[in-house]
Amino acid sequence: MNETDNRVTLTVGDMEYGGWKSVEISADLERQFRTFKLDITWQWPGQTVDQRIKAGDPCEVRIGQDLVLTGYVFKAPISYDGRQISLSIEGSSKTQDLVDCAARNNPGQWQDQSLLNIVQALAMEYALRVVNEIPETARLSKHTIVPGETVFQSIDRLLSLYRVFSTDDAEGRLVLAKPGSGGRASDALELGKNILSANAPMDFSQVFSEYRVIGQQKGNDKKSGAAASEVESTAADLSFKRRRTTIINEGSQLTFELAQQRAQWESATRMGRALTTTYQVQGWRQSNGDLWRHNTLVRVKDPVLGFDEDMLISKVTYSLSAQGSVTTLQVAPPHTFDANPTPPKKT
Repeated sequence: MNETDNRVTLTVGDMEYGGWKSVEISADLERQFRTFKLDITWQWPGQTVDQRIKAGDPCEVRIGQDLVLTGYVFKAPISYDGRQISLSIEGSSKTQDLVDCAARNNPGQWQDQSLLNIVQALAMEYALRVVNEIPETARLSKHTIVPGETVFQSIDRLLSLYRVFSTDDAEGRLVLAKPGSGGRASDALELGKNILSANAPMDFSQVFSEYRVIGQQKGNDKKSGAAASEVESTAADLSFKRRRTTIINEGSQLTFELAQQRAQWESATRMGRALTTTYQVQGWRQSNGDLWRHNTLVRVKDPVLGFDEDMLISKVTYSLSAQGSVTTLQVAPPHTFDANPTPPKKT
């Protein structure tokens, strides 16, 4: 493959910068913004350096011709000694503003609105667009901004209620994500072929045998008192061998249907997270020339960990160092991110 296909460039204004000595670019299905860090070191040129890149500059990051991030520079430190100059550029995609900045909509309350309408209104305060990949949701009776919360904290309460994930795309837009919408990887992850290393914590500390979701819903003429204030539903993981119960107190308005769906979702996703595994492969591209990308399905063949199944790439990190280019892939069972997973069955 031509070396220029993997050349990392940072575009700021009408200037394009390359020649980086180390690179780290990350995208994560469960994180709202992508990040990058680019470093370059060179010997003293015999003159001062004109540092054109400044914190706050809008930028784009590409690998070859592939756009991978649109956002802003957040840090541009420079250091030097008697022998060399070191420049580091760090930044993130546009959607970091939703994580850092306060929700300021006026009025800060929505009634009988869909998830998409509320998220669009919250994001528009910071001129950010929303891409919707999920089916239309039921309308929420009421959603109110909590004083002092950030935009994403407000959005996240909705995501938890509707069991939806959000991330960003290469253009810096917020994406209400459908797991697996990125398609399928052409290459498999296979022990003895392309897997350099694997790390599987197998942490089941947050897995339970019973998940109880409790909350409240708004009363009406036909439903009041205990019928409105005591919404509860339970899901059981029959594969778990001892009793472990957790209670989830949902702060948003809750129906019995939403409570049941949330309980089943907690049961399926917590088991999926316990099986989350990190793999490293050489290079940034697959054999067909495509970059490894998050939110894509990949076949994993790993007899050491007992995997021979489709997994979802939930996080991807491209890195370059003295050891060459490496892609780090975090994978999990697809049902970990499914809004309506199949309830666990007894084995």
